Amino acid sequence: MTSHEIDYRIYGEEMQYVEIELDPQEGVVAEAGTFMMMDEGIKMETIFGDGSTKDKGFLGSILGAGKRILTGESLFMTAFYNDLTGKRNVSFASPYPGKIVPIDLTEYGGKFVCQKDAFLCAAKGVSVGIEFSKKLGRGLFGGEGFIMQKLEGDGMAFVHAGGTMAKKTLEAGETLKVDTGCIVGFTKDIDYDIEFVKGIKNKVFGGEGLFFARLQGPGTVYIQSLPFSRLAGRVLATAPRGGGKDRGEGSILGGLGDILDGDNRF
Repeated sequence: MTSHEIDYRIYGEEMQYVEIELDPQEGVVAEAGTFMMMDEGIKMETIFGDGSTKDKGFLGSILGAGKRILTGESLFMTAFYNDLTGKRNVSFASPYPGKIVPIDLTEYGGKFVCQKDAFLCAAKGVSVGIEFSKKLGRGLFGGEGFIMQKLEGDGMAFVHAGGTMAKKTLEAGETLKVDTGCIVGFTKDIDYDIEFVKGIKNKVFGGEGLFFARLQGPGTVYIQSLPFSRLAGRVLATAPRGGGKDRGEGSILGGLGDILDGDNRF
């Protein structure tokens, strides 16, 4: 194996974290800002690029960093190594309520494609790269653009799904239609494209957008019930406007309802 063999355990229900057990000289790489805690003896190092063994030398590091810029991520990742004898633990937390999904890349032919902000951490040696969309419709209307992340190697990787996670295994030719923002990731043999919503009433009044993702097997698809974009949109929609006054949520009277409720402040 080119990737380090790591053991892990996932804790929690809605706000999960994953604890990685490192043997001597083993390592794990993670997105900046996901670190939670670590045992004494773990060495932390900021690296340029994706940290895979394929990127060697300065030029390789520049290429790895460039791939991360295209996916909207930071130039840097953080690597954690166990430099002492005996086992040591390091933990990483999910960024918002949801589930941490362990992905054994050896079970999926060494490649897994995921949305740009889904990656959490992986065994040292796993390559975090980019996956360009070869279909114009998917790139323009797919919600993830032309670029998604791809995880390659033979080790363990961990991605995050918002809300509740659904795992669907599709047979050859079997099709699943999904909201474009609800896709967490899929295996390399899944055919992913965008389909227009049919019916003028659905387009104008449906409130679900004009497109959905069409996923065709064979392969495995991971789906999230609460993408971060949807969560953020709901928070912004109900946030107080200027002056700290809210929008009278839940009342068709709006601001007048606040006056009747005695909640209006002058």
